[in-house]
Amino acid sequence: MRALRMGVPCGARVLGSRVLPLSSSLVSPSRSASGTRLAEKDRSLADKMTEKNGVHSRILTLDSMNPAIKKVEYAVRGPIVTRAVELEKELNQGVKKPFTEVIKANIGDAHAMGQKPITFLRQVTAICLYPELLNDNKFPDDAKQKAIHILQACGGKSIGSYSASQGVEIIRQDVAKYIEKRDGLPSNADDIYLSTGASDSIVTMLKLLVSGQGKSRTGVMIPIPQYPLYSAALAELGAVQVNYYLDEENCWALDLKELRRSLEEARKHCDPKVLCIINPGNPTGQVQSRKCIEDVIRFAAEENLFLMADEVYQDNVYAKGCAFHSFKKVLFEMGPKYSDVVELASFHSTSKGYMGECGFRGGYMEVVNMDPAVKLQLTKLVSVRLCPPVPGQALLDVIMNPPQPGDPSYKQFIAEKQMVLGNLADKARLTEEILNQAPGIRCNPVQGAMYSFPRIEIPERAVKLAEAEGQAPDMFFCMKLLEETGICVVPGSGFGQREGTHHFRMTILPPIEKLKILLEKLKEFHRKFVQEYS
Repeated sequence: MRALRMGVPCGARVLGSRVLPLSSSLVSPSRSASGTRLAEKDRSLADKMTEKNGVHSRILTLDSMNPAIKKVEYAVRGPIVTRAVELEKELNQGVKKPFTEVIKANIGDAHAMGQKPITFLRQVTAICLYPELLNDNKFPDDAKQKAIHILQACGGKSIGSYSASQGVEIIRQDVAKYIEKRDGLPSNADDIYLSTGASDSIVTMLKLLVSGQGKSRTGVMIPIPQYPLYSAALAELGAVQVNYYLDEENCWALDLKELRRSLEEARKHCDPKVLCIINPGNPTGQVQSRKCIEDVIRFAAEENLFLMADEVYQDNVYAKGCAFHSFKKVLFEMGPKYSDVVELASFHSTSKGYMGECGFRGGYMEVVNMDPAVKLQLTKLVSVRLCPPVPGQALLDVIMNPPQPGDPSYKQFIAEKQMVLGNLADKARLTEEILNQAPGIRCNPVQGAMYSFPRIEIPERAVKLAEAEGQAPDMFFCMKLLEETGICVVPGSGFGQREGTHHFRMTILPPIEKLKILLEKLKEFHRKFVQEYS
């Protein structure tokens, strides 16, 4: 093949990974003296890049790479999921297994689990992506008007253009209106930052908060069990992870005494400045009471802590007597003593709720009581990535401003939304009911979110075998479960748990008939596992 076709200029040759001018290549035995010197220089450089055994000496190695990255772990997509993918390939190749399919109950990916997209959300985004559909009579007028509303705010009336770093202005305004309607309180579009899912803005906020060295290094309080995004981000940033344990005996409630214990212990070796809350809980599925939220806000005010409220599951509340209360709403209803002082960042996403639109990577963050000078730094920081994906911003706008009573799409939209949330509530109850029938498994009520985090009995012999293999006991259990049943769940050790306890996290998202099969298989596997290793 000609050099030109490979992206190499005419009259040049390649030596290793270097492109050399023709005058210094080894093409003519009658090279000039200057050409010889150039060739020798290039050979000398190549020699320096080669070890004595002839192997290229890599610049980036495990020893030379950023050591903080090696500490990052993300159990939701960890080794057990890698093995699940391998098993799927083996099944497709005709390898015989004790099961016919791999059921991935490891991650809250609603559409991958068979949930159908909400029609109106997809209609509007389809038109935004291909505006010619404005001429198609199959699309309702309110979907077209919503798409026009979004497109007119985009550069060149295209969602293929960059947006402002903070996000498209009218979409931020619609987010502010959504918050005002939800909380009954004012919200300012200037305090809204659109993001690549909630994860991106959570990490961005942590970047702003982490500073210091040694005992002055920022400590970040996170719930245990926690969503591994937090531990991974803190490891990457070199922050100090400060664990506070949720009360499993009390349906994973947040205990103020435990918060104080954790804070006082942390102050001996770091500077705790941040308190992270996940409500409804992931992986634990609890929904915090209003009183609990008030207690947390008082605690943050007394101890001078920055509050980060991860509220991406705010639509996912199933248990009777439970309701979602946003931290912002409770904060302002507690009066100026708190609402004028407590600094808060709250997060929401398009990936969860009734939407389940994970792949669009849409989300937002609202900041409250942030120093204006720091807000300028935050805006600068998000501008480095130019902007969040604009299709994700467009989808977020539809969620923030859905069809209203009297609109052509309203009845269908409400019916689809209620069906999704109703099915999830049924599956939450079913999961708790079936798992609690199994001796040695204890499952708290799934009050909200999309997961169950059951506690499992693991016999001492299995614990010792796992330790001999360098595995956590619940990883040993989950890997055996995967190999024998095709069910992929995540070991509790990936989320954190009290020493001596063992759990796994599973999503409740599979279709109800498949979920029943999964739960019955899991129950039977645990019975046999305990019998085998007792």
